[in-house]
Amino acid sequence: MSSDGARQSPRVEAQRRVGLRPDELARYGRHLTLPEFGLEGQQRLKAARVAVVGLGGLGSPAALYLAAAGIGTMGLIDGDRVDLTNLQRQVLYDDADVGSPKVDVASRRLARMNPDVQIRSFATRLDSGNALEILQDFDIVLDGSDNFPTRYLVNDATVLLGIPSVHGSVLRFEGRISLFGTENGPCYRCLYPEPPPPGVVQDCQDAGVLGVMPGLIGVLQATEVIKTICRLGESLAGRLLIVDGLGLRFRTFSIAKNPACPACSTRALRALIDYEAFCGTGTRVPAVSPSGALQHLTRDTQVLDVRERWEFEIGHLPGARLVPLAQLENHLATLDPGRDILVYCHHGSRSAAAVTRLQAAGFTRVSHLEGGIDRWSAEVDDSIARY
Repeated sequence: MSSDGARQSPRVEAQRRVGLRPDELARYGRHLTLPEFGLEGQQRLKAARVAVVGLGGLGSPAALYLAAAGIGTMGLIDGDRVDLTNLQRQVLYDDADVGSPKVDVASRRLARMNPDVQIRSFATRLDSGNALEILQDFDIVLDGSDNFPTRYLVNDATVLLGIPSVHGSVLRFEGRISLFGTENGPCYRCLYPEPPPPGVVQDCQDAGVLGVMPGLIGVLQATEVIKTICRLGESLAGRLLIVDGLGLRFRTFSIAKNPACPACSTRALRALIDYEAFCGTGTRVPAVSPSGALQHLTRDTQVLDVRERWEFEIGHLPGARLVPLAQLENHLATLDPGRDILVYCHHGSRSAAAVTRLQAAGFTRVSHLEGGIDRWSAEVDDSIARY
């Protein structure tokens, strides 16, 4: 086996060699045939402990392939329940699973796939209070999260624990992957020292994602996990792989270790922080609840729907005017600054960004619907389909 210089967790280095039963030798025969992999590689997989943070579009395919490959222990960390909108890309689930905790469904399916894999389930959202305790028992972390606070949290926790993490992200038709936290390589903060301002980068809920893209990136993450455990080939430590799904192009860019990085270089960061505040997701803009919005709708309020037309046609608030967020600045002259403006979107991120833009343009009587039309449907008018 070749070594790429990526740091292994001390626990991985010290792992005892575990034996393989005859049925396991048959099961993993295609691995054992590989000269670079062989028996030693399979033994390393069986001894390894991998944490998967997020069982969504990235974590679903990654967990399936890691279980099939023979990972010894897998930690599944996700506090969400299966939603109908997940089924377009989250291949661990089907219609019958809607409403069930993701970790429960995933644990059952992975156990059926490979009963030798030891599953540890954490039906909770990873946060600053539990991350170190949960992740400390694992050798490597696969980060399948879909938001900046959790990505910074996973990075900082793994750097503090001295274990590597495999980052993945996907949006629309593009995906990104890298290996962080190796001995001489950079971490996530080296690539992104500061999070983007709130509302600047849309998430998959608002921007959309081609369903197969998370599958592609998740499988690449699983590949990087296996390579790191088995010390195979050249790792993505110090490199960022960008996958263009439309052009089907794979490009890699070098990432330098930042000598001033507070996490992996100066070690100034010695404890986990409030990542919601760090990423600005806790920043408040004027907001009203669905019940409060009812009062707005009975007054002379300008109601703006900043979603896309196809979303508007699923259902919208009474009297709403469609102004997609990307076109907002083109409609400023049509708005009356002397009247209240209520903005809404699907879940609230686009409308919060719209409020910020309107305030910058001089509008003061503006607020947005907290939780978006999804919360409106749940609390006020269930005739509007949730999507």
